[in-house]
Amino acid sequence: MSTELVKQNSQVATLTDAIKKMIPQFKMALPAHLPPERLARIAMTELRKNPALSRCTVPSVLGSLMQAATLGLEPGVLGQAYLIPYRNECQLVPGWQGIVDLVSRAGRAAVWTGAVFEGDVFDYQLGSEPFVRHQPQGEDAPDKLTHVYAVGSINGVQGRIVEVWPVAKIKRHRDRFNKVGQRHYSYEHFEMYGRKVALLQVLKYIPKSIELVRAIQIEHGLTTGEPVDLDIPIDTVITNADLVVDAETAVGGADYGGQDATATSALGI
Repeated sequence: MSTELVKQNSQVATLTDAIKKMIPQFKMALPAHLPPERLARIAMTELRKNPALSRCTVPSVLGSLMQAATLGLEPGVLGQAYLIPYRNECQLVPGWQGIVDLVSRAGRAAVWTGAVFEGDVFDYQLGSEPFVRHQPQGEDAPDKLTHVYAVGSINGVQGRIVEVWPVAKIKRHRDRFNKVGQRHYSYEHFEMYGRKVALLQVLKYIPKSIELVRAIQIEHGLTTGEPVDLDIPIDTVITNADLVVDAETAVGGADYGGQDATATSALGI
């Protein structure tokens, strides 16, 4: 067995042990529909699938999982959220499916989103009587994307909130607010980013739960590079878990200039 593989296995074992010791903390943060053991299993599966995550610092991995627990979102292939390695730091990225779920869970509104590709039958109107009509025709190549849209409705209120963004507008928005350069996840998963941008505009007009506000804060932090403090005392949690973390072991000396493609290969929506 190569030295690199031995080191990787050691890193995975360190993180796996840390995650198991976090289960009591997950239980305190998670909503009833998501058992803490399930979140731990999902996290360990993501570690096995993506070696780059094992090179992230232990606090950043545990902090991302606690963010997921606080929001009640499952990282991984369901698209609710993703664990993304940025250099040696793990960050939780809420998916548009997760945002839709948070709105639905609050029970006061409904939102949905779509992506339009070349060849689709697509018509829309904004203003006082907005609507969207979309008939996909089977195209889904990323370079054929033309528009994204989001629609929201508030319980008991007539009318809908509609946002439609062409690709050029999405890119201008990203270039204006992005403070982390090409490390921003949109460079690998532009459709997911675009759909979330449209959704976030709709969310300005609908009732928000605490969890939804937190998800929006995380998304803002990913774009601006500002730390997101959700009042999660992760350093205390690590101490309570009786972990002794060696930074060299946890990081593995690797410098990842961007996302690892393996980590988010399931994001092709």
